Amino acid sequence: MKAIVHDQLGPADSVLRLVDREVPEPTTGEVRIRVAVSGVNPTDWKARTGLYGGGDPVESVPNQDGAGVIDAVGPEVEGLAVGDRVWVTLAAYERPGSGTAQEYTVVPASRAFPLPGDASFELGASIGIPAITAHRALTVAEGGPTRLAPGALDGKVVLVAGGAGAVGHAAIQLARWAGATVIATTSPAKTSYAETAGAHHVVSYQDPDAADQIRAFAPDGVDIVVEVAIGTNNDLDLAVLRPRGTIAIYANNGDKPLTVDVRPNMGLNTRYQFVLLYTVGWEFLTAAAEDINAAITAGALPVGENAGLPLHYFPLDQTAAAHQSVESGATGKVLVTVADL
Repeated sequence: MKAIVHDQLGPADSVLRLVDREVPEPTTGEVRIRVAVSGVNPTDWKARTGLYGGGDPVESVPNQDGAGVIDAVGPEVEGLAVGDRVWVTLAAYERPGSGTAQEYTVVPASRAFPLPGDASFELGASIGIPAITAHRALTVAEGGPTRLAPGALDGKVVLVAGGAGAVGHAAIQLARWAGATVIATTSPAKTSYAETAGAHHVVSYQDPDAADQIRAFAPDGVDIVVEVAIGTNNDLDLAVLRPRGTIAIYANNGDKPLTVDVRPNMGLNTRYQFVLLYTVGWEFLTAAAEDINAAITAGALPVGENAGLPLHYFPLDQTAAAHQSVESGATGKVLVTVADL
């Protein structure tokens, strides 16, 4: 089979290469997936460049997310069968050879989830890390729901920072599906993406009166902030947060350090909740996947230009270019097409 691998850390065009590998066999508790589409996330290029640290790299297949068809099942697997259409996430976590940038991958069955109905493989490869991250961010507030469903966030106001990104897009859709009033911030050039995704209100974070605009939509303050750039946005978040509100932080774009001023946070009883899927616990990931599948079934998680998340396609042998596209800040979702299934 064809696979993309790297055994060094560095630039995509220098270290990623197309090779032939043996088709792997599943063992106990594992399934083999014929990959149709592989999704590329920022975590994929960050791991490839060594941004997360670590020792000497071993030969690795990139990309954590994907979708395809199960074509082999190991012993002691329940609930999945040959022929099932599935989406997979964290495929390469602690399994460097199991990334989705290859024609077949073997993963623990717990990392593969049925792809509902006639949902496309493109959708399946787009949701994984972004949608589960968004789900986690929306379910960490004190006294808030731990699961999402219609009505779960009724009466709540959610502020999604970076509403044009993949996580922001999923957060807008999931929050709206669950009944929240959704406010998003974007740059002026990207307002339409968040609007198309379903945000009730969109504010440019560059506006000097951004806090006043948000307060006009949420006079009592925001219940949950889904935050992508906490170092830059913390002052704005505190200006609009309601008492006992939650700031769920899944990234710090721009790398500006976060400085926490004790007094205003004490006054608000602010909750800062950091979100990283690798250590969140599989029980939370499984619950999120179930809710995400319910949202997909309800038609609440579409992707594509008409849904506010343009899709950018690269063939398997151009995975390096796909990584470069994400690394350079492409708006939308970057996908690697592996097979026509």
